[in-house]
Amino acid sequence: MKKFQHVAIKPGNPKWKESITRQIPIETKPGEIRTDFTRDYNRILHCTAYRRLKHKTQVFFSPKDDTICTRIEHVNHVTAVSYTISENLGLNTELTNAIAIGHDLGHAPFGHSGERILKKIVENELHETFWHERNSLRMIDKIELLENASAKLLNLNLTYAVRDGIVSHCGEVDEHSIMPRNENIDLYEILEPGSLSPYTWEGCVVKISDKISYLGRDIEDALRMNILNDEQLSEFRDILGHSKIKHLNNTTLMHNFVVDLCEHSSPKEGIKLSDEFVTLMDEIKDFNYKYIYKHKRLNNYVKYADLIINTIYETLSELYSGDKTPESIEKSARIHPKLSTAFLRWLKYYTLQLRWEKDSKFGNEILYDLTKREDYIQAIVDFIASLTDRVAIELFEELTTF
Repeated sequence: MKKFQHVAIKPGNPKWKESITRQIPIETKPGEIRTDFTRDYNRILHCTAYRRLKHKTQVFFSPKDDTICTRIEHVNHVTAVSYTISENLGLNTELTNAIAIGHDLGHAPFGHSGERILKKIVENELHETFWHERNSLRMIDKIELLENASAKLLNLNLTYAVRDGIVSHCGEVDEHSIMPRNENIDLYEILEPGSLSPYTWEGCVVKISDKISYLGRDIEDALRMNILNDEQLSEFRDILGHSKIKHLNNTTLMHNFVVDLCEHSSPKEGIKLSDEFVTLMDEIKDFNYKYIYKHKRLNNYVKYADLIINTIYETLSELYSGDKTPESIEKSARIHPKLSTAFLRWLKYYTLQLRWEKDSKFGNEILYDLTKREDYIQAIVDFIASLTDRVAIELFEELTTF
């Protein structure tokens, strides 16, 4: 079909130069054979934040059942779905791969519940806001580091199109189509989630692939966790009964959504589903919110997540002592060594006062000045947001065990 090949982000596209621009010119390795977007994909694949996704919540908190979806499986589903769509439509699959694999790097522990908890802390303490798409941009721009060929730690320094697709991937698909914006803007000027469309068609594909990827998978997990009863399953079968899909099977569900989207999308009409599948998506989403995301078992765990995150935050925030803060944290290691050591190590990567040696291996951006309390609070937020469910629970247990 390749209906979009003339608007794909490739050489000759009016947006090409802006799309491959990096904040800092990147070194070219001898014999480099990869494109800019494949390099971005690899840089994300090798970073620590990507590895942590395997122990971060998708829907069910810190599952002990290895078959329950975690954030890393969701990211891989989105990558697969967006690849299939972009390949069929003639878009740049290397770009969709890079956006998709990095789109959720900024998720807090305990999923959207953790995000809401951190949002309250940030609003109260810093008078700003916190949302995972913007935090994903912060993660790839400022937090995540990779060693170069000289063993120097540097920021990821990704292309504009990948950074844009990551920060603008969310927001509900309420309209019947998604079309890219024309403006090349400072991405930190995006102040609310879902307020702007992505800059590229490829970013639009990832945006809707995100929704397609989780609908059926969340229901499969709910079945395995015995969340849904017979009456609710009957209601879901009635929803499917209005469509071409007759059985709950995530791969079948995704297949039908992908085929419908590819059939109905065009550069003139946008990335879109048919009216039938827009309705089906909305009905499945409403079903999931009603019976899964607001289930009382999950609500109980939300309280637990709130206790964990706020306990870690309050413990660390009480250690602030201006330029004497490092000494204060070191003293606290006698009481809670895991937390204090982990946080002090975190600070050393991003605080000039704590760099290990004069001619250090660090070439990344300095983020915190410990003489400023707001910088210290931001450091705590960044640290907590990076934690996996499992590590957050371990640190909390240290704080509550005598």
